[in-house]
Amino acid sequence: MIIKTVNLETVCGITSKLPEHRLPEVAFAGKSNVGKSSLINAIMNRKNYARTSAQPGKTQTINFYNINDIFYLVDLPGYGYTKANEQVRAQWGKMTERYLHSSRSLKTVFLLLDIRHEPSANDRQMYDWILQYGYRPVIIATKLDKINRSQIQKQIKLLRDGLGAGKETTVIPFSALTKQGREEIYTLLEELMGNEEGTCAGEAAGV
Repeated sequence: MIIKTVNLETVCGITSKLPEHRLPEVAFAGKSNVGKSSLINAIMNRKNYARTSAQPGKTQTINFYNINDIFYLVDLPGYGYTKANEQVRAQWGKMTERYLHSSRSLKTVFLLLDIRHEPSANDRQMYDWILQYGYRPVIIATKLDKINRSQIQKQIKLLRDGLGAGKETTVIPFSALTKQGREEIYTLLEELMGNEEGTCAGEAAGV
Protein backbone atom coordinates (compact mmCIF):
# COMPACT_ATOMS: atom_id res chain seq x y z
CA MET A 1 0.00 0.00 0.00
CA ILE A 2 2.20 2.80 -1.26
CA ILE A 3 0.67 6.11 -0.17
CA LYS A 4 -0.05 7.72 -3.52
CA THR A 5 -2.93 10.10 -2.86
CA VAL A 6 -4.20 11.83 0.27
CA ASN A 7 -7.23 14.11 0.20
CA LEU A 8 -8.94 15.85 3.08
CA GLU A 9 -12.38 15.12 1.73
CA THR A 10 -14.81 16.02 4.54
CA VAL A 11 -14.62 18.15 7.70
CA CYS A 12 -17.51 17.72 10.14
CA GLY A 13 -18.34 20.11 12.94
CA ILE A 14 -20.68 19.68 15.87
CA THR A 15 -23.87 20.05 13.83
CA SER A 16 -22.61 18.48 10.59
CA LYS A 17 -24.17 15.39 9.05
CA LEU A 18 -21.62 12.61 9.06
CA PRO A 19 -20.76 11.16 5.64
CA GLU A 20 -21.74 7.63 4.64
CA HIS A 21 -18.80 5.97 2.90
CA ARG A 22 -18.62 2.83 0.81
CA LEU A 23 -14.92 2.58 1.66
CA PRO A 24 -13.73 1.31 5.06
CA GLU A 25 -12.71 3.77 7.77
CA VAL A 26 -10.08 3.66 10.51
CA ALA A 27 -10.26 6.27 13.25
CA PHE A 28 -7.58 7.87 15.41
CA ALA A 29 -8.40 9.21 18.87
CA GLY A 30 -6.29 10.71 21.63
CA LYS A 31 -5.72 13.55 24.05
CA SER A 32 -5.12 16.96 22.55
CA ASN A 33 -1.38 16.91 23.31
CA VAL A 34 -0.57 13.27 22.56
CA GLY A 35 0.91 13.84 19.09
CA LYS A 36 -2.02 12.68 16.97
CA SER A 37 -1.41 15.07 14.07
CA SER A 38 2.27 14.08 13.97
CA LEU A 39 1.30 10.41 13.83
CA ILE A 40 -1.24 10.98 11.07
CA ASN A 41 1.30 12.94 9.02
CA ALA A 42 3.79 10.10 9.46
CA ILE A 43 1.25 7.51 8.31
CA MET A 44 0.29 9.62 5.28
CA ASN A 45 3.99 10.35 4.65
CA ARG A 46 3.21 14.07 4.46
CA LYS A 47 5.01 16.65 6.53
CA ASN A 48 2.21 19.05 7.38
CA TYR A 49 -1.02 17.72 5.89
CA ALA A 50 -2.66 17.20 9.26
CA ARG A 51 -1.97 20.45 11.03
CA THR A 52 0.17 20.28 14.15
CA SER A 53 0.12 23.04 16.71
CA ALA A 54 2.06 24.09 19.78
CA GLN A 55 -1.34 24.95 21.25
CA PRO A 56 -3.34 21.81 22.10
CA GLY A 57 -7.06 21.52 21.53
CA LYS A 58 -7.01 22.69 17.92
CA THR A 59 -8.70 19.61 16.43
CA GLN A 60 -12.35 20.50 17.00
CA THR A 61 -13.76 18.69 14.00
CA ILE A 62 -13.87 15.17 12.60
CA ASN A 63 -11.63 15.10 9.55
CA PHE A 64 -11.97 12.42 6.86
CA TYR A 65 -8.86 11.80 4.73
CA ASN A 66 -9.30 9.69 1.61
CA ILE A 67 -6.19 7.51 1.27
CA ASN A 68 -5.52 6.09 -2.22
CA ASP A 69 -9.30 5.89 -2.72
CA ILE A 70 -9.03 2.66 -0.69
CA PHE A 71 -9.93 3.76 2.84
CA TYR A 72 -10.64 6.79 5.02
CA LEU A 73 -8.36 7.85 7.83
CA VAL A 74 -10.62 9.58 10.36
CA ASP A 75 -9.09 12.14 12.72
CA LEU A 76 -11.34 12.49 15.78
CA PRO A 77 -11.36 15.61 18.01
CA GLY A 78 -8.63 15.72 20.62
CA TYR A 79 -10.03 15.36 24.11
CA GLY A 80 -8.95 16.39 27.60
CA TYR A 81 -7.99 19.98 26.75
CA THR A 82 -8.36 21.60 30.16
CA LYS A 83 -8.61 25.20 28.90
CA ALA A 84 -11.71 24.43 26.85
CA ASN A 85 -14.86 25.14 28.79
CA GLU A 86 -17.04 22.29 30.03
CA GLN A 87 -19.71 22.84 27.36
CA VAL A 88 -17.16 22.67 24.52
CA ARG A 89 -15.55 19.53 25.97
CA ALA A 90 -18.96 17.90 26.21
CA GLN A 91 -19.69 18.79 22.57
CA TRP A 92 -16.42 17.22 21.40
CA GLY A 93 -17.30 14.07 23.33
CA LYS A 94 -20.77 13.95 21.78
CA MET A 95 -19.26 14.31 18.29
CA THR A 96 -16.96 11.37 18.87
CA GLU A 97 -19.65 9.22 20.46
CA ARG A 98 -22.05 10.01 17.61
CA TYR A 99 -19.44 8.93 15.09
CA LEU A 100 -18.66 5.66 16.90
CA HIS A 101 -22.37 4.94 17.16
CA SER A 102 -23.37 5.77 13.59
CA SER A 103 -20.48 4.81 11.29
CA ARG A 104 -21.19 1.70 9.27
CA SER A 105 -17.75 1.64 7.66
CA LEU A 106 -15.52 1.90 10.73
CA LYS A 107 -13.13 -1.05 11.03
CA THR A 108 -11.16 -0.15 14.15
CA VAL A 109 -10.04 2.73 16.37
CA PHE A 110 -6.42 3.54 17.11
CA LEU A 111 -6.20 5.07 20.59
CA LEU A 112 -3.11 7.18 21.18
CA LEU A 113 -1.56 7.31 24.65
CA ASP A 114 1.63 9.00 25.83
CA ILE A 115 3.98 6.13 26.68
CA ARG A 116 5.48 8.15 29.55
CA HIS A 117 2.30 8.45 31.61
CA GLU A 118 -0.44 6.35 33.15
CA PRO A 119 -3.73 6.65 31.22
CA SER A 120 -5.93 9.53 32.39
CA ALA A 121 -9.64 9.33 33.23
CA ASN A 122 -10.37 10.69 29.73
CA ASP A 123 -8.19 7.98 28.18
CA ARG A 124 -10.02 5.28 30.12
CA GLN A 125 -13.39 6.74 29.11
CA MET A 126 -12.40 6.72 25.44
CA TYR A 127 -11.13 3.15 25.70
CA ASP A 128 -14.41 2.09 27.30
CA TRP A 129 -16.42 3.89 24.59
CA ILE A 130 -14.53 2.05 21.87
CA LEU A 131 -15.27 -1.28 23.52
CA GLN A 132 -18.88 -0.33 24.18
CA TYR A 133 -19.52 0.25 20.50
CA GLY A 134 -18.10 -3.12 19.57
CA TYR A 135 -14.61 -2.25 18.33
CA ARG A 136 -11.27 -3.72 19.36
CA PRO A 137 -8.98 -0.75 19.99
CA VAL A 138 -5.34 -0.67 18.95
CA ILE A 139 -3.16 1.30 21.37
CA ILE A 140 -0.47 3.53 19.91
CA ALA A 141 2.05 4.46 22.61
CA THR A 142 3.41 7.78 21.35
CA LYS A 143 6.56 9.75 22.20
CA LEU A 144 8.69 6.61 22.28
CA ASP A 145 11.84 8.67 21.73
CA LYS A 146 11.28 10.39 25.10
CA ILE A 147 12.11 7.25 27.13
CA ASN A 148 14.99 4.82 27.31
CA ARG A 149 14.70 1.52 25.47
CA SER A 150 14.99 -0.33 28.79
CA GLN A 151 11.77 1.35 29.98
CA ILE A 152 9.54 0.34 27.05
CA GLN A 153 8.06 -2.88 28.41
CA LYS A 154 7.51 -1.36 31.86
CA GLN A 155 5.63 1.59 30.33
CA ILE A 156 3.54 -0.65 28.06
CA LYS A 157 2.49 -2.61 31.15
CA LEU A 158 1.58 0.70 32.81
CA LEU A 159 -0.70 1.53 29.88
CA ARG A 160 -2.32 -1.91 29.82
CA ASP A 161 -2.91 -1.91 33.58
CA GLY A 162 -4.24 1.65 33.53
CA LEU A 163 -6.82 0.75 30.88
CA GLY A 164 -7.60 -2.70 32.20
CA ALA A 165 -6.55 -4.07 28.81
CA GLY A 166 -5.54 -7.68 28.39
CA LYS A 167 -2.64 -9.10 26.43
CA GLU A 168 -4.92 -9.53 23.41
CA THR A 169 -4.97 -5.73 23.01
CA THR A 170 -2.32 -4.66 20.50
CA VAL A 171 0.08 -1.96 21.74
CA ILE A 172 2.45 -0.35 19.23
CA PRO A 173 5.21 1.96 20.57
CA PHE A 174 5.63 4.88 18.15
CA SER A 175 7.97 7.82 17.64
CA ALA A 176 7.07 10.68 15.30
CA LEU A 177 10.75 11.63 15.33
CA THR A 178 12.25 8.31 14.22
CA LYS A 179 9.07 6.81 12.66
CA GLN A 180 9.61 3.66 14.73
CA GLY A 181 6.33 1.77 14.84
CA ARG A 182 5.04 3.06 11.50
CA GLU A 183 5.63 -0.22 9.67
CA GLU A 184 3.62 -2.09 12.32
CA ILE A 185 0.74 0.36 11.79
CA TYR A 186 0.98 -0.13 8.02
CA THR A 187 0.82 -3.90 8.53
CA LEU A 188 -2.36 -3.58 10.58
CA LEU A 189 -3.90 -1.29 7.97
CA GLU A 190 -3.06 -3.85 5.27
CA GLU A 191 -4.79 -6.56 7.24
CA LEU A 192 -7.86 -4.39 7.79
CA MET A 193 -8.09 -3.51 4.10
CA GLY A 194 -7.67 -7.10 2.99
CA ASN A 195 -4.14 -6.53 1.69
CA GLU A 196 -5.58 -4.76 -1.36
CA GLU A 197 -2.36 -3.20 -2.57
CA GLY A 198 0.30 -5.56 -1.35
CA THR A 199 3.01 -4.57 1.06
CA CYS A 200 3.03 -1.16 2.73
CA ALA A 201 6.18 0.56 1.66
CA GLY A 202 5.95 3.87 3.47
CA GLU A 203 7.13 5.64 0.36
CA ALA A 204 4.72 8.12 -1.15
CA ALA A 205 4.83 8.67 -4.87
CA GLY A 206 5.59 12.23 -5.86
CA VAL A 207 6.50 13.38 -2.33
